[in-house]
Parts: sequence; C-alpha cells; structure tokens
Amino acid sequence: MIDLASHEDEGAVSTQSIAQRQRISESYLEQLIRMLKKGGLVLSVRGAGGGYRLARQASEISVGDILRCLEGSLDAVECPAIEGSDCDSANACVSKFVWKRINDAIAQAVDSVWLSELVEENHKLLTVQKEQDVDLAADDSDINAQIIREVQKQGV
Repeated sequence: MIDLASHEDEGAVSTQSIAQRQRISESYLEQLIRMLKKGGLVLSVRGAGGGYRLARQASEISVGDILRCLEGSLDAVECPAIEGSDCDSANACVSKFVWKRINDAIAQAVDSVWLSELVEENHKLLTVQKEQDVDLAADDSDINAQIIREVQKQGV
C-alpha cells in the first residue's frame, strides 16, 4: 500500500512494478491486491495503462484499515464476554477487562497511523539512503584517487 500510494501520481500502478520494487512474488502480491480490492481499499484500472490505485486518499486510509482487510480481527484474544456473548464465566471473569484494554489499545494504535504518514516516513528514509549512497560513492572515489596517487608515486 505504501508503494502504491507513493507512485499514485504516475497513474495506475501495475503489480509487476510493485513486485519488482518490493522484491516480492507477483503472484503473492496479486493475492494481497485481491483482498485489498475486496475490502474497498484499492481499485483496478483496466486498459493499456491499467493497474491499481487507492480507492481513497492515503490520508483517509489507516494502518488498521489495511491490517483488518488483510488479517481480519486484530484482537489479541477473542473473548465472548467482551463482546457481550454468552460466556459461562463472564460474571466471575476479571481477565476480560485486561483483554478488552489490550484489544482497545491495539485498535487505537493502528487506527491512529495513516497511510499518508507511512508514505512520508518512507520518503524520508529513501532520501537518507540516497544521501548515504552518495557519501559512499564519494568515499570510494577518494579511495580510488589515493590508490592512483600511490601507484603514480611508485612509478608503476
């Protein structure tokens, strides 16, 4: 989803291009895309420039939306007492309060992070990585220059 959102300005994005950039199997990616499409998070675009795009703005899609679409329930424990269902031990069960708080905390955490934020963070990381690559290339160039000077001094 981060890749799709990052390249959305290019139009519909093909599964092949995403799979190459993310170094994952295209058939696995297609399975994920089918679930995301069924969950209403992505749309397919047919035709020559076809592929996929987000169904909503990245700022309107939470990590929770994505995880629930791909994984189902995010509850740490399925507890019928929390859900108000019949449970023989519900009246004497104290642990249901712990599990409810844990489940609520997980939901709050994933629902408060937006896809647009992940795209921004990804962009920052890529920028830092490119800067480091440039620094490494400069270091390599310096080392090569030193080697050439050394060789020239020795008359080789």
